[in-house]
Amino acid sequence: MAESGQFRLGLRLLTVLAKGPGTMHTSAAIAEELGESPVVVRRMFLLLHKAGLIEQKKGPNGGAKLMIPAKQIGVGTVYGAVSKGWLVVGDASVDGVMKKVRAEAIAAMNETTLNQVVKKLRKA
Repeated sequence: MAESGQFRLGLRLLTVLAKGPGTMHTSAAIAEELGESPVVVRRMFLLLHKAGLIEQKKGPNGGAKLMIPAKQIGVGTVYGAVSKGWLVVGDASVDGVMKKVRAEAIAAMNETTLNQVVKKLRKA
């Protein structure tokens, strides 16, 4: 999946979890709601879990839920969790500059929280 698709899916998945923050959501239920494959959703769960954004539990009552409140999750944090190779060109001097640009972009994106995204989606 392209990087922008990864980010889109990660953000959409987290908005589903944010709408029911205390509830465990299965990959199958989220996949159905988002029109995605459960396998793709589970792969995204792994990335978001590794970033400390979600808690996962296996078994009959398993699924995923937010590990921290939606108002404390910046959109940039989500982007950083699912998009690793942004603007890497293979030249050390250029990559150093791009690393700084990426950090500044993520900081700017973090001015918007997951909670704000959920509120905008509810209005739409």
